Order: sequence, then C-alpha cells, then structure tokens
Amino acid sequence: MGLEIMTDEAAAAPSPAAAAARVEIYPLCRYYFGARDVAAGGAGAGLETAADRALRLKANFAAHGLRTSVHGILLVELFDHPHVLLLQVRNSSFLLPGGRLRPGEQDVQGLKRKLSTKLSVAGHQDDEDGDGDDEWQIGECIGMWWRSEFDAAPFPYLLPNARAPKECIKLFLIKLPVSRQFVVPRNMKLLAVPLSQIHDNAQVYGSIIAGIPNLLSKFSLNIISD
Repeated sequence: MGLEIMTDEAAAAPSPAAAAARVEIYPLCRYYFGARDVAAGGAGAGLETAADRALRLKANFAAHGLRTSVHGILLVELFDHPHVLLLQVRNSSFLLPGGRLRPGEQDVQGLKRKLSTKLSVAGHQDDEDGDGDDEWQIGECIGMWWRSEFDAAPFPYLLPNARAPKECIKLFLIKLPVSRQFVVPRNMKLLAVPLSQIHDNAQVYGSIIAGIPNLLSKFSLNIISD
C-alpha cells in the first residue's frame, strides 16, 4: 500500500471540520462582574490543605471510583488579544471554573451546574437537584488530563504504570454570548489573563492552564470588535 498524495487543489481546500473550528470572542467591556456572599457550606472553599484534599480524594475514590472533573474555558478580548477567565483563590492559586461531577452525572449537565455555582448570581449549590443554567453553551471537549495518584501531578495522557487512575480532568470550550453578567463568591476573584501570559507558564498557573494556548491552536479565534 502506498501513501496517498493529495493534489494542490485538494490540499488547499479547507475541510468542513476546519471551517467549523471558529471561535468568536467578544470584548471584555461587554461583560459585567460582581460579587456575592459565600453560600452556606462554601465558606471554606480554597482553604483546604494538600493533606486534607488527599484524604478527601481517597475517601471519594473508595466510595465511587474514578473521579471526573469538568472545567470550562471562557475567552474574552482585551487589547486585541484573547484572554482566559480564571478564578483566583486567596490571591494565589488560579483555577478554571468547574469542578467534580456527581456519581453518574453527565459531563455537560455537571459543567453547567458548576459554572452556575461559580459564576452566576444565585449560584446552584452542590446539594441541589438542578442541572445548571440553560444559558451556558458548552462546546466540545478539547483536552483531557489524568492524575495517576491522589497527590500526583496531572498529565495529558495515562502514564504506563497507572493501573487505576484516580482522576480524569476534562476541559470544555464555552461559547459565551455577546454580553452577560458574572457574579463570583467573595472569597474568589475572576480575572482575565492573556494567552501570552499563561502560555508555557506552569510555574504560576499549573500545567493544565499553561497548556490552554496549545489546545486552542486548532481553532480560528475571531475577535469581534465594538
């Protein structure tokens, strides 16, 4: 069998998939930001120690098996450059909006619930039965990371010796509307961080966030100016 060589015309013609890989980004000035009180049971968010987290993950794994976390990538424009909306906890660590799925919960349903918890006015609590706001438009999953042990660094692939991975982390592209309001708990900040700043900057943002620019390279980012 030989290698099929495309003609110049076929190579130049964009595929339907390539034509569809277009993301529209709106200016940051079109969005409104506010803060709300931390809901009951959420006052300790971001205060958990590494040891406490490891114990919690072990208990969760024993009860439910593989932990699945879903996070959203929200893009805005500032100074003619794409920015990612990140949550900052205690003026230190940076997080993508999202969190852990409930046992048996679907990815999209859980991500809508988590985005509402972190970014909406009322905020759906983890013990509620709601499936999140319908206003969230969840795009495709553009990246998956795996944690082989509870305290191990995540990798964008399964390690050869990882017989029973402890966590799967999925990143979804969120399609933001032209305008909307973001309201976050007072113990967090919502920051717009340029792609050029997070690119390959795992020391500050962690390996997952630092890898976002590479994941977005497959898309055509269309900035909509005012």
